[in-house]
Amino acid sequence: MTNSEPNYKNLKYIKDAAVVTISLNRPDSANGLNTALAADLASASKRCADDASVKAVILTGEGRFFCAGGDIQAMADFGDQVSAGLKGLADDLHKAISTFARMDAPLIVAVNGTAAGAGLSMAVAGDLVLAAESAKFTMAYTKAGLSPDGSSSYYLPRLIGLRRTQELMYSNRVLSAAEAQQWGLINKVVAEDDLLDEARKLAAMFTKGAKGANAAVKQLLSQAFDNSLETQMELEGVAIAENAGSSDGLEGVAAFLEKRAPKFD
Repeated sequence: MTNSEPNYKNLKYIKDAAVVTISLNRPDSANGLNTALAADLASASKRCADDASVKAVILTGEGRFFCAGGDIQAMADFGDQVSAGLKGLADDLHKAISTFARMDAPLIVAVNGTAAGAGLSMAVAGDLVLAAESAKFTMAYTKAGLSPDGSSSYYLPRLIGLRRTQELMYSNRVLSAAEAQQWGLINKVVAEDDLLDEARKLAAMFTKGAKGANAAVKQLLSQAFDNSLETQMELEGVAIAENAGSSDGLEGVAAFLEKRAPKFD
């Protein structure tokens, strides 16, 4: 069953069975982040995380841009309250990114056009990231006299290393989709018309899979750079034991022994 959430004014929220598709929906403003869109994202992410039936989430943008970063006009409109206003906007954006990272369902990002500033930050925070051939990636913060937000100082060094992160953040170099894949920012480049279909194929893979196992992979990888070898292995031991005793784990083992496809919950 497909249904949409009518209460969001700055994004589209559509749930189709176990898959939620969130589309940034300010195309006339290049899907730039303002206070309202950031608040909608924070709310939508929580809605996904709180819904136990969701097994995959797709994040994309309406129109020609994925997200051009913060809405500069909106920042100017804060006037003398720009520092407080921008901190509030960043707080909501960070709530969304943190919730997407901590929820059980994997996040698939489909970058349909330019991802700049916070748009790049959101893009690379996905568990799997696809980009259309025309997509471009740039930090762009220091060009506007600003510093990075949206998790980029966390994810970029882990994905591409410190030196390349420094190059992107200081020089505001623009990467093509192909370069972004070569650097390890994204997983795959696809034709424009195939982007959402490819994202839905990945989502379908997760809907057919074991939710608990996928959640464990996500949680383990989120801690991999912070733990010692022994701590990480202990977490692995706890997770595999829990999954082995779950209904999906029992079904997976039975299906393997019976040489058939598993039917996970």
